[in-house]
Amino acid sequence: MTALNDVAAMEASFAAVADAGIDIRHALFERFFAAYPGRRASFMVVDASSRRMTDETLAMMLGLAKGEGWVWPLVTELVHTHRAYGPLPIAEYDAFIDMTVAALGAAAGAAWTAACAESWAGQAEALKAMIRRARAEWQAALPDPATAV
Repeated sequence: MTALNDVAAMEASFAAVADAGIDIRHALFERFFAAYPGRRASFMVVDASSRRMTDETLAMMLGLAKGEGWVWPLVTELVHTHRAYGPLPIAEYDAFIDMTVAALGAAAGAAWTAACAESWAGQAEALKAMIRRARAEWQAALPDPATAV
């Protein structure tokens, strides 16, 4: 698919979820906390955090599909900010992104086409790669917060 086709498919899935009136963050965070029950304590206000994390994750993937320049600075900021929560395994980032796409697909129902799935999966992989790059750059530039004095 081309980036233009990705954007069209991704936006169509958003429209389907909006038409269905489903807020995907509820199912997403239920699944995330079921997979990572110890992570719940990291969230002071789940309602606020779940809104922001869901919106940012979806926006970053759509932004990547559109070639938006703001995505990289946001990813680097978020990766740095997440250092304050201690060591977060990269598998947790990956799982959250995959769970976000799965929750969107479930909410889109019959409107979730092969093109939607392919477009979101491609952008999910691009976001995961960007997160890895940001983590590597921060790790090279800053001391480990657990050992810094």
